[in-house]
Amino acid sequence: MIDRSLFLTVTFLIAFGVVMSYSLSSYTVIFFEYSEFHFALRQAIFAFGSIFIIWALAQLDPDVWLHRIGMSLFFTGLVLMIAMPFLPSSLVSEVGGAARWIKIAGFSLAPVEFFKVGFVYFLAWSFARKLGHHDNMGLKAEFLRFIPYAAMFVVVMVLIAFIQKDLGQVVVLGLTLAFLLFFAGSSFKFFMSLITASLLFFVFFIFTAEHRIARIKSWWALAQQNVLTVFPESIARHLRIEAVDEPYQISHSLNAIHNGGLFGVGLGGGTFKLGFLSEVHTDFVLSGIAEEFGFLGVAAVTLLFVFIMHRTFRIANRSSSGVYFLFALGIGLLIVFTFMINAYGISGLTPIKGISVPFLSYGGSAMLGSAIGIGMVLMVSKKMERKK
Repeated sequence: MIDRSLFLTVTFLIAFGVVMSYSLSSYTVIFFEYSEFHFALRQAIFAFGSIFIIWALAQLDPDVWLHRIGMSLFFTGLVLMIAMPFLPSSLVSEVGGAARWIKIAGFSLAPVEFFKVGFVYFLAWSFARKLGHHDNMGLKAEFLRFIPYAAMFVVVMVLIAFIQKDLGQVVVLGLTLAFLLFFAGSSFKFFMSLITASLLFFVFFIFTAEHRIARIKSWWALAQQNVLTVFPESIARHLRIEAVDEPYQISHSLNAIHNGGLFGVGLGGGTFKLGFLSEVHTDFVLSGIAEEFGFLGVAAVTLLFVFIMHRTFRIANRSSSGVYFLFALGIGLLIVFTFMINAYGISGLTPIKGISVPFLSYGGSAMLGSAIGIGMVLMVSKKMERKK
């Protein structure tokens, strides 16, 4: 039987995202002289499409369709990301110097959002076939069997982090890869070694681009006043930096969160969306929710994502095959890591990664990609084994 609780939870988040797209885009529609319902209507179109996709995928037989859809998403997404730098500007949208979107029928779709789901399926399929338990296997042997996956991930990093300038997606995919490796049968020692290596790669990618260095400095200029208080002054003065460009988005995000308090100012009553916090209906939607619905509103949203993680993990735990287990687990991790990275960013705990909140942020690609992932998990849920 299809997991109805998961379906209803995701449907509610999608519907709530449409409402917030209307409320939080009020300044943007005035500034650009759009129709009052410009963003809400576009988001509603993707919302209905996403809910239909989830329902339609859930009806299919995973033994027949999961592999076909998963591999199609993986290879199609990979080919599109490779081809995008060579496509004419009439077909590729560029925002902030990053060409991440392909124009289709008046809409812009980001191939990486669909590739992520295919990437998770490819890993689940391959790990279930080639990886097993680590008994009597040394750390060197584990690294050797990981080399093909490491090589593939390097290609993915170059395509997404360098060409599309989207380090946030690389972080999400890297974390998902590491945890899937662990649950596929790798040792804890190998898992920790991989996490350490990933952190070193993360630092490397930061220092290979000026805009990432500037973003780190901007974040640290704001965060240092709280962090350095726990250090002796002899150490703190070496870590302290002079304020660089004002961390505009983060400071207003924190102000919006503070203004919301416990209960919020009410739907539509937010003030920081009025030109202070730009594009709040996209990457900073949680800040807008915090101001209009308060701490309790954000806590409720967080609990919904925790519930999604619980249901996907439950489906994974009761799945009838290793591929189903790893895939459902991977989609749950993908959604939760994306939510966490955005939440940490808008609260100033980590630098902003420019990554959206699944189902809530304005944008069709992210919603459709997440919807496909959830639909495929619901497809798998029909094969759950009943606990005796």
